[in-house]
Amino acid sequence: MSHEPKSAWGGFDGPTRDQVDYCIRCGLCLSVCPTYQHSLLETESPRGRVMLVAKAIDGELKLTTNFKDHMYRCLDCLACNDICPVGIKPADLCVDARYAIHQATPTPPLKPILFRGVFPHTGLLELLTKPVAWYERSGLRKVVNALGLTRLLPAQLRDMERMLPDRLPLRGARHKFPAQVPARGERRARVAYFLGCVQGVMMADGCQATVEVLAENGCDVTIPSDVKCCGMPMVGYGFMDEARQMARHNIDLLLGLDVEVIVTDCATCGSSLKEYPHWLAGDAEYAEKAKRFAAKVRDISEFLAEIGIRPPKGKVEARVTYHDPCHLCRAQGIREQPREVLRAAGVELVEMEGADVCCGSAGTQIITHYHTSVGVLERKIDSVAETGAEIVASGCPGCQMQLNVGVKRRGLETQVLHPSQLLAQAYRNEKGRK
Repeated sequence: MSHEPKSAWGGFDGPTRDQVDYCIRCGLCLSVCPTYQHSLLETESPRGRVMLVAKAIDGELKLTTNFKDHMYRCLDCLACNDICPVGIKPADLCVDARYAIHQATPTPPLKPILFRGVFPHTGLLELLTKPVAWYERSGLRKVVNALGLTRLLPAQLRDMERMLPDRLPLRGARHKFPAQVPARGERRARVAYFLGCVQGVMMADGCQATVEVLAENGCDVTIPSDVKCCGMPMVGYGFMDEARQMARHNIDLLLGLDVEVIVTDCATCGSSLKEYPHWLAGDAEYAEKAKRFAAKVRDISEFLAEIGIRPPKGKVEARVTYHDPCHLCRAQGIREQPREVLRAAGVELVEMEGADVCCGSAGTQIITHYHTSVGVLERKIDSVAETGAEIVASGCPGCQMQLNVGVKRRGLETQVLHPSQLLAQAYRNEKGRK
């Protein structure tokens, strides 16, 4: 009769022994982990999380609230995956553990509402942000901030208010775009623009800039309004089945279009769309479709670098620094291309120290793990401030919102923009437009 301990996963899908056995405890991952550098706690390091997962696999740890918190505190910045000399992927282990937790333990009631009720339905997400948009557009936000009323709020709520972009659209970007935007000048490509949910709802100006840039570079742009969330929010909280549903929808929709490339301007969306073959590897109907789909996906900067950026005759006179989103520089290996976009816009590009160090966003960390999130953010804003930049550019809406918090906390007169916005402005400047 076997007396082997039963895994904490209880027979559900989760990390396996093969994924943890080769950890040699060298500690290289500690040197790049933002949560460890903030807390200096072993349990908040990749090496510590690997050990926690190993103990759970062996049945020596239960899926307690404390264990879950350690798994969710990981920012999934992937720095530990990159530096591990033996190929352990601690960030992936944490995400896999979250899926096991989701299957094996009761789910808090708010999570199904968000990941089954809100994120799959862009219209509902837009509706829920309407009060926030009215708060900004009505002028109330200016009054509240001018009177210093936000000082009366708890620190976390005050920072969540700071996350909001300076200009919030009353209508989502999908309502503003035509289905097709023709190329300006000679056509060089037919592309589909993947309109991300947060990007499209909260940052319509950035979306507009990306479409303008594509058209200026000879692209006929198709903008399907019925794309769904890329699925990353679901994956981050263990809702893999729901993420796969989003993937199948997007694959069917976008593969049905007469386009050569699928362009996204959101680092998180791009990395997720390219991960569809992994998510659907066990799906007989969609495994090959997912591979064909992912092969078409490009980040906007990646695509422009491939086809060659049309040099604008105008330029943007500004000192700019760039923050590398983790899911762009590590998940997709895209580092130089966004800088090419910025140089094409004519800006003075000044590199910050640790440009590829996580900003502490990870989507919702400022809500779920506030002190860790802002602690990591403060180190990033130190680097931004040292450059003296007027603008910090980043190609991820989550990073942009987090950086907004940081510059406002510090009182910096620094704008946070997408690289596409600066290139679009350079094209507008050549035509004398604003």
